Amino acid sequence: MSDAPVVETTAGKVRGQTQHGVDAFKGIPYAAPPIGELRFRSPAAVAPWPSVRDALDYGPSCPQPSSRPEGWSQEPSLSEDCLYLNVWAPSGDRSARRPVLVWFHGGGFSIGSGSWPVYDGAALARRGDAVVVTVNHRLGILGYLHLAEIGAADFAGSGNAGMLDLVAALEWVRDNIASFGGDPACVTIFGESGGGAKVSTLLAMPAARGLFHRAAIQSGPGLRAKPPEQAAETTTRIVADLGTGDDVRALQSLSVERLREAQDKLGRKGAFAFSPVLDPVVLPSHPGHALKHGTAADVPVIVGTNRDEASLFLAMNSATQNGADLDDAGLLKRLSLLGGAAQPVIDAYRRTRPAASNRDLLVAIESDRMMRIPSIELAERKIAGTTTRVYMYLFRWASGPLGSAHGFEIAFVFDNVRPPVMKSSPGRDSLGAQMSEAWLAFARTGDPSHTGIQPWPAYTTGRRATMIFDRGASVVEDDPGASDRLVWEEVHVPTGVPS
Repeated sequence: MSDAPVVETTAGKVRGQTQHGVDAFKGIPYAAPPIGELRFRSPAAVAPWPSVRDALDYGPSCPQPSSRPEGWSQEPSLSEDCLYLNVWAPSGDRSARRPVLVWFHGGGFSIGSGSWPVYDGAALARRGDAVVVTVNHRLGILGYLHLAEIGAADFAGSGNAGMLDLVAALEWVRDNIASFGGDPACVTIFGESGGGAKVSTLLAMPAARGLFHRAAIQSGPGLRAKPPEQAAETTTRIVADLGTGDDVRALQSLSVERLREAQDKLGRKGAFAFSPVLDPVVLPSHPGHALKHGTAADVPVIVGTNRDEASLFLAMNSATQNGADLDDAGLLKRLSLLGGAAQPVIDAYRRTRPAASNRDLLVAIESDRMMRIPSIELAERKIAGTTTRVYMYLFRWASGPLGSAHGFEIAFVFDNVRPPVMKSSPGRDSLGAQMSEAWLAFARTGDPSHTGIQPWPAYTTGRRATMIFDRGASVVEDDPGASDRLVWEEVHVPTGVPS
């Protein structure tokens, strides 16, 4: 491996591997293993290593449930020692100052990693002469167990340990990415689903200020953090089940498996029980509130969703898998969360979709409720508190019975529209080029327009210009789905996913 690329970081040298003009460095530790005395604490500095460290394989993912939707990747390995990141950089000149794109994975705050094939950064780095980074961090009970009320002061940030891991990863980028040919003054953070919520949260975190310069939120508008009293209730249930009481040291001594069992006992609510918590130091305000009042005012943002977001979630739910059996009463029941607004919303969507089945209506309504409407709200709050531009998109490329489902845009953004991620086709290649070039242009300049698409104007509440990514040419539409948007303004019901 004498010709393998070697880069010196602040903790020691790492050896990667080169393929098709891109150097990949996988499994680089960016913080100390959060185990033993460091469990539930803010991330600590990684210990230096004296010799060259091989960075050839992904590091372990945070322990997490193995169940996931069909087709989603399983993790290559699991360990509480999970604070690793991966870097893809064009081979050659390390003195270049290339744009840097740092990806935060989806899976809510409970599953996933930066190691999934769809997140492989080689194609994006190659296409854009850019440096791409993906990150593993603490999830679930390990990343978001709120101990402020029962722990000493050094556990005050435990309810946001997973977010503080991402801050530590961005600090690593600031201190090291120039050695890989990246520009620490031109860093874009981007993420989908839970990753989008992580981006939303980082925009509101004081510790993250100055560590990134642009942001893209894909199907993951994180407007609210968890109130501390709600997080404390979960902690009370957890420690009662574990039998540790208020003894944080006892919590630190338990096996990871025992902690995971306690999380699993929360049932379906466990998927949402652990997420960022309001904290006077780490996260002093809900992200939506912070953005409206000027936090991160200098950071341009891309915000967008997919047309059929909810089709994936409905396919995961046995009660809604067979949409052909969904009658009017069943549709109303599935939308009971909307209370008395359910029927008016159904009627409004049916008027604009007279030929739609009840399943089609459910997908459209739930997609808007969970993702599109809160994404519009996030964009408009950002506009209210900034002079920098916000850009909106809607992904409509559809394939198979799920249509343009949640997460389907990721492969196009990463320019990974080929095996092993998906089958190649000229149409997919074209759309992949359009989307990845837009994200790359945004990373370089803060403006996603490029010669392969129509000029992409900034979003305003007057015009509501939205880039539509679909088969053929990507085009701008003003206020797509306007009548649906107005319905949500009229009914005043909660939107988004649980906090």
